[in-house]
Amino acid sequence: MATPAITRRNFAGGLAATSVAGPALSDTKVDLALVLAIDCSFSVNASNYQLQMQGTARAFLAPEVLQAIASGARKRIAIAAFLWSDPEIQYVLVPWQLLQTASDAKAVADVFLRSPRNVPKGTTATGAALMFAQSMLLSAPPAFRQVIDISTDGECNTGPKVEAARDAIVAHGTVINGLAITKEVHDLDSYLRDSVIGGNQSFVVIANDFDSYGQSLREKLFREITNVDMI
Repeated sequence: MATPAITRRNFAGGLAATSVAGPALSDTKVDLALVLAIDCSFSVNASNYQLQMQGTARAFLAPEVLQAIASGARKRIAIAAFLWSDPEIQYVLVPWQLLQTASDAKAVADVFLRSPRNVPKGTTATGAALMFAQSMLLSAPPAFRQVIDISTDGECNTGPKVEAARDAIVAHGTVINGLAITKEVHDLDSYLRDSVIGGNQSFVVIANDFDSYGQSLREKLFREITNVDMI
């Protein structure tokens, strides 16, 4: 198990990030390098957190997601994931990992299923989360596309301006997609479209509540991997 570095912008709790065995990432080209940025602000209670973790695990194990990975030119993607809240708090759950086989997906899913919430609740610093995600992409494997997948149930209320962060990231060629959990903020999807997402073919999917988070993420992953809507 490899412990993530502790920095001002990478809060480390008790859980070490788990490495999935495989080829050296720096030597492996992939179809997609995808960073999942998962909201853990004050509005995400313990039950909501567990629904996010369970839903994320199920999404990576979904047959259609595995088929989408296999349909690419290189038949593999790389993913990383972190939790975020305050401007200074980002916690890496999954460092860069290759996803090519069902066993790869199960290993990543297991990390989500056994991950306690080792990050403090805080404000919703969406701009800081985007900047941290982009910094993670600097160490990603060579990829045809780089995508940030940010999920949240609220609007940015602290830290760097989210629009400025978005514009700088998109200028580097990165695509930002959003998952809006609209239980409390019913027009959150419009906010994400206007202020958060950007880049070629960027999009927002909606989860009406945390119970539907996993299904929405499954559809989102399929579309991010294939650039095609799931029927």
